[in-house]
Amino acid sequence: MARDTAILPVVIFGARLRPDGTATRTLRMRVAAAYVFGMGQGRVMYMPTGGPSFPSGLTEAAVMERQLVGAGVPPDVILAEETARDTLTSVLACSRLLRQRGHVGPVAVATSAYHLPRCLLLMRMMGWRVRSVPPPRLPAAQDWRRRWFWRGREVAALPWDALLLAVHLLRREK
Repeated sequence: MARDTAILPVVIFGARLRPDGTATRTLRMRVAAAYVFGMGQGRVMYMPTGGPSFPSGLTEAAVMERQLVGAGVPPDVILAEETARDTLTSVLACSRLLRQRGHVGPVAVATSAYHLPRCLLLMRMMGWRVRSVPPPRLPAAQDWRRRWFWRGREVAALPWDALLLAVHLLRREK
């Protein structure tokens, strides 16, 4: 397969859907930030990632894809990854898809500000040169307690996911 470095993949990390399958404010803001970023980048491929959300059964990726198409993005520049159940599996699944397509260039990462350090670290650990999409200006959570909850969660999740990915990569090399 030909290697294409002219296209910039923009991986959009998912967020849980509402029970009826609609996007939360957090998810809508992530997609909007990725869309605005992509408009100024030349050739992009949007990669929304996120698996089924219960009880609706819809995938986060499909809901984001619908939002992108609704904003005018042609469906042929969207590659939805609908299997990932969390950040780490999103990184693994998107990396696999990019490598299958022969991509060797940089990758842009779109998510909320509190989640961005973990996503950037994990993508770098997978060997990608990463660029961050400027996160939404508004915080994902409007209540200060929820904002601190999510920040605190990331303090634990970042080293945990990095450890899990390191073990995965070491096992893969054997």
